[in-house]
Amino acid sequence: MTGVAAEVVALILLAAVLAFAMIQPRGLPEVTVAVPAAGIAVALGIVRPADALDQVRDLAPTVGFLAAILLLAYLADVEGAFRWLGDRLASSSRGRPRRLLTLLFAAAAVTTAVLSLDATVILLTPVVFGTAARLRLRPKPHVYACTHLANSASTLLPVSNLTNLLAFGVSGLSFLGFTALMVTPWLVSLAVEFLVFRWFFVTDLAVPAEPIQPLTTIAAPKFALAVLTLTLVGFAASSYTGISPVAVAGTGAAVLAAKALFRRRIGPWRLVQETSPLFCLFVLALGVVVAGVTAHGLGAALGALLPSGPTLPGLLVIAGVAAALCNLVNNLPATLMLLGALGPAPHPGLVLAALLGVNIGPNLSYVGSLATLLWRQILAGRDAAPTLREFLRLGAITVPSCLAAATVALWLALTVRQGWQP
Repeated sequence: MTGVAAEVVALILLAAVLAFAMIQPRGLPEVTVAVPAAGIAVALGIVRPADALDQVRDLAPTVGFLAAILLLAYLADVEGAFRWLGDRLASSSRGRPRRLLTLLFAAAAVTTAVLSLDATVILLTPVVFGTAARLRLRPKPHVYACTHLANSASTLLPVSNLTNLLAFGVSGLSFLGFTALMVTPWLVSLAVEFLVFRWFFVTDLAVPAEPIQPLTTIAAPKFALAVLTLTLVGFAASSYTGISPVAVAGTGAAVLAAKALFRRRIGPWRLVQETSPLFCLFVLALGVVVAGVTAHGLGAALGALLPSGPTLPGLLVIAGVAAALCNLVNNLPATLMLLGALGPAPHPGLVLAALLGVNIGPNLSYVGSLATLLWRQILAGRDAAPTLREFLRLGAITVPSCLAAATVALWLALTVRQGWQP
């Protein structure tokens, strides 16, 4: 199958995969539809078997890293790292909601950057909700910060988001080179988002804290913090040592796993579960489906919309297109589509601008990223359960301002630091 018919069928398959992943009827995993859809794409000739295998091979290191970092974050939680962090947030805020929001922005930004956005959504959000409850604070500003920073704060490191990992391999940048270019956009977007949060939640942040129980002090999990620190150092050194990020993350996870198994805090099967093997399989299958979408005309059409050089207008265009695309088809397939449309050797500035769009853009709607959908599920039935109207209002203010400011910062970084611009 080729031509228009192949493109139509590929789009239908992608829509089915994404719709099922977002709704997850009866709690069935995302892979339930993704794997059959990938098989149909290959069987109908929309994706050649050789191309499907190439796609899986290309994605395998990225998916391996995803499994390792998810396990690392879970084991850090087993060691008490997130409970300790919640305790520090409660005691250091001194009962001041604005101070707690400031500290939370810092904590969530670092958690997202080092342990990826999934750790912020899955592990930090419940801790933050519990911290707000201990202090009798209105939780909305703080739990909303978790989902917004899970997305927008994931631009710093190649390991902060699965989208970053997908793009890192084609960017031609080293780990430190990637980080050096993204640190200014990262800081700028955090600053803009913080100012918007202070204004948007001004009423909630005016309510003082009323602790309902004495604040206790939890001992710092020194071993876990040391392993996380060494893992981060290993990420930074990976470009010079030739050791892949997945090996670094896997080593950190193995060290924490050995301790947890020795003390019988968890069992071997739980370790396997926490690597999310079904979700990893979903990512591989999704890659095959997206390859079918981009191979029959849509990729070329999208490529015609994208700029060829990293001028400021060009970077703004690609960031805007990326943000819009991720809110139509989710950020993961949007990243795969954009990388295919940019060609085999895109300018690093264009790749990074696309990442700003697919990482900051998901804050505009629930469908922008799977992490946002998961965050919504975690808060369902709680006092801070989000409403669609409120989520959209906040996103409509934060996304355009953060994305524009971050893109300008990226252009300045490319111009001043790298000399890639005239």
